[in-house]
Amino acid sequence: MPIGLALTPGEAHDSTAYAELMDERDSDPGILLADRGYDSDDIRQDVRDRGGQPEIPTKRNRRAQHSVQRPIYALRNRIERCINRLKNCRRVATRYDHTASSFLGFVQLAAIRLWIGFVHAT
Repeated sequence: MPIGLALTPGEAHDSTAYAELMDERDSDPGILLADRGYDSDDIRQDVRDRGGQPEIPTKRNRRAQHSVQRPIYALRNRIERCINRLKNCRRVATRYDHTASSFLGFVQLAAIRLWIGFVHAT
């Protein structure tokens, strides 16, 4: 289930949204699962400062390679499946909206739709 949403320009790097996403959370993560796009010393240190463990594979061009625990990192496919569910809404997948605020609003509606199905199923 989506917990936080941040909209960045298409040409912006993924890691630029890290601070905004972490500010949206009401608690710090125990483990941060992220892809290579979030591999930076600042992000790793911030996760450790918050009491968490970063499970981020290192970029191939780094001198100091960090290992990840494969069984834990394999859970990252849940993040990709969540994004896939959001993209099941055609308007989100094709980005018909011309303004960022309108697009973010429809992404939020798609996330609410996922949460409603989850809440009513339990």
